[in-house]
Amino acid sequence: MRQRAKIIAMRILFCIVICLFCCVGGLAQSDLQKLVDTERAFAQLAADKDTRTAFLANMSDDALIFNPDQTKAKPFWEARTANKGLLSWAPNFADISSKGILGYTTGNWEYRAKGKDDAPTGFGDFITIWLRQPDGKYKFVIDIGVGHPKPEKYSTEWSTSTSSGQKDISRPTADAAIEFYKLAAAKGVARAYEKFADENIRSYREDRFPILGKKSVIKMLKSDKAEYSFAKRSSTFSSEDISYNLNNYTKTIDGKVVEKGTFLQIWKFYGGKWHIVLDIFKPVT
Repeated sequence: MRQRAKIIAMRILFCIVICLFCCVGGLAQSDLQKLVDTERAFAQLAADKDTRTAFLANMSDDALIFNPDQTKAKPFWEARTANKGLLSWAPNFADISSKGILGYTTGNWEYRAKGKDDAPTGFGDFITIWLRQPDGKYKFVIDIGVGHPKPEKYSTEWSTSTSSGQKDISRPTADAAIEFYKLAAAKGVARAYEKFADENIRSYREDRFPILGKKSVIKMLKSDKAEYSFAKRSSTFSSEDISYNLNNYTKTIDGKVVEKGTFLQIWKFYGGKWHIVLDIFKPVT
């Protein structure tokens, strides 16, 4: 009898664990869908009214944009006047932290100078980092992107990561970022990416289509034949298993400075370590 009671208790406990797991998974999926829906509503508001109205309605008070240098978003957009130009965009990839606090979306954009009936003349990809507010709504804290030639098609389809984040983290992302910078300084940035880049990393450079996958990114960095140095101070914001690191970089070739700008990485914790899942080098000069 005792043995049977023990088996029944174990089965009940197992069912409870499965139910909790399903509930947590459902909540995470709900948060992710809410994030994508927020991005889409953001773009729809720009189409229905104007870009200025849409940005002001979706940014946090301390949000940053890069135009191309780092700028406080709110005073920048408040100073602008609405015009007929239409900036259209759609998320193609999105991910969010386990508790739904911090997430990001990235995808393609088009610009029509005279409005929706005009042919698009500008193309590129955006990256938006979102933070859940006290009222449960998402507001963006960083909006950054690149321009590039016209792609083969404009897509409204989206996907997400197949790697589930982990909540129990003993190593903060700042430690991983510091190690990345140290390795980049000692062995070169390609070596740092060999150690920390996710296999499915998404990488962005001005005038280029997104570079997808660790092998492609490392190949690009090695063929670039450039050296990268980073500012000693960087800023990091971390949730339980997704974080971002913002810094400045200098690119040199044969000892000559050829580019300076903003460097952004998004990290994700799974498999017992932090991985760089997205980066962007945004040139200022």
